[in-house]
Amino acid sequence: MDFTNPLVYGVPCFLGLILLELTYSKTHDHKDLYNWKDLTASLTMGVGSALLAPLIKTISAIVIFNFVYEVFNPEVNGIRTNIMGWESFGYAWYVWLICQLADDFTYYWFHRQNHMVRALWAAHIVHHSSDNFNLGTAVRNGWFTILYKPLFYMWLPAIGFPPEMVVVCLGIEALWQFQLHSVYIPKMGFIEKIFNTHTMHQVHHAKNIEYMDKNHGGFLNIFDKIFGTWKALDEDIQIQYGVTHAPNSYNPWVILTHEYKDIWKDTKKSKNWYHKFMYIFGPPGWSHDGSTVTVKQMQRELNLKEQKV
Repeated sequence: MDFTNPLVYGVPCFLGLILLELTYSKTHDHKDLYNWKDLTASLTMGVGSALLAPLIKTISAIVIFNFVYEVFNPEVNGIRTNIMGWESFGYAWYVWLICQLADDFTYYWFHRQNHMVRALWAAHIVHHSSDNFNLGTAVRNGWFTILYKPLFYMWLPAIGFPPEMVVVCLGIEALWQFQLHSVYIPKMGFIEKIFNTHTMHQVHHAKNIEYMDKNHGGFLNIFDKIFGTWKALDEDIQIQYGVTHAPNSYNPWVILTHEYKDIWKDTKKSKNWYHKFMYIFGPPGWSHDGSTVTVKQMQRELNLKEQKV
C-alpha cells in the first residue's frame, strides 16, 4: 500500500503560516519577533533541508527501512511473518495509533540524544541557534541530522510496521513540531497534561539554565515526565532563547558547521585519547580540565546557589 508523506502538503502550509505570523507580529506591537537577517538564514537552511531530505529520506525509506523490513519480516507461505513469530502488522486503525506512539517514543530518545551527545548536538544546534522563537525558527533545520535520524527508527520496521507507515508517522510528527514554534498560543489547560504544547516548547528553546535540556517530546509529554526531563513554563521567569555558545553569524554555512569546528579545536586540547573521545561523544560542555561545563553541572551549581539563599 502506498502513502504520501504529509510533509508534501505541509511545506506550502509552513510558508503560508510563517508569512501570516510575520505579518501579524509586524502589525500588532511585536515587531521584534522576527529579525530579517535571522529569518533569511532560517529559510535558507529550511530550503536546503527540504531539497536534501527527499533524497536522504527516499534512500532511508526504500533502502534502509525496506531492507530491515524484508530481513525481519520474510514471507512465510505468502504471509509476512516477523522472525519472532508474529504476523507482521497491517493497516488497521489501531496499528496506526500504535505506530504513531512508537514513533513518538523514538522521537523522544532521538531528540534527547541530540542534546546529550556532542557529535549529534553539532548537527542539532542549528535548530537552536536563533535568538528568536517563531515559526521561521521551526524550519531552521540542520542538514546533517537527516544522515543519522533513520537509524533511530530502524527498530519499527524490524518489529513489523510497514516502512511506508513509519514514514507517514514521521511526517505527522514533523507537522506537529512545526506549529509548536509560536509564542501566540497560551497554556491550554487539560491539553497540557497530555500533549507537548507551545509553552513547553518555548522552555525547550530557552537558554535559561533551569530550562536547558528539557521537554524533548514530540506530540506527547508523557516520556519527558517518565524520564525526568519535563518542565512547565514559569511565567515569572524572563525567557531567553538561543544557545550559550552561539555562532554569532547569519551565514548559513557558519551556522551549520561552527560546532564541528569547535569540536575539532577541543580534541587538540589533550593528547589523551579518552579526552578526545569525550570531546566528540560526551555531553556538550564536557572538558577534561573544567574550562567548560555541561548543562547538568550548570544546573547543579544553580540549585546549590538557590539552596543557600
